Amino acid sequence: MPNLMDKSANIITLVNIIFGSLALIQTMERNYTLAAIFIFCAVFMDGLDGRVARKFGVMSDIGKQLDSLCDLVSFGVAPALLIYAQLLYDLPLWLGVAAALIYIMCGAFRLARFNVLNISDYFIGLPITMAGLLMALLSLLAAGINSYLALLLVLLLAFLMVSNFRIPKI
Repeated sequence: MPNLMDKSANIITLVNIIFGSLALIQTMERNYTLAAIFIFCAVFMDGLDGRVARKFGVMSDIGKQLDSLCDLVSFGVAPALLIYAQLLYDLPLWLGVAAALIYIMCGAFRLARFNVLNISDYFIGLPITMAGLLMALLSLLAAGINSYLALLLVLLLAFLMVSNFRIPKI
């Protein structure tokens, strides 16, 4: 039975990347609200896969790596492209492109660091899931947000992901 439970946790993880991919597709279709909602759905699945794995004691190295790969798409690439398409595309001198790429790179670094450190009591830096959630929220509030403020927020989230701030695990 543990093998079935291990597969269940990994299937939930893969649903995370499905939602992240759907967010990317909706961003390309300029359905920004739906893209943000898909990122919120990915956040839910990311929380659920960890709970299932812990409850049934089926945490594995493959599951951990799979989770990070899915998280990079759902909370790194998808939110960065969503905010770029919605708020940053018209900034001069490729500032928007640079901010989106910096956010993605910082997210990738944050996930790699998390996988190597194996700290169970706290997070070092803002988890990429939380950063992606905040980017999706930024998208929903985009109508009242200036492009330069969005630029600063994206760069702040990128910095917080790679910072050495300790954030307690709940």
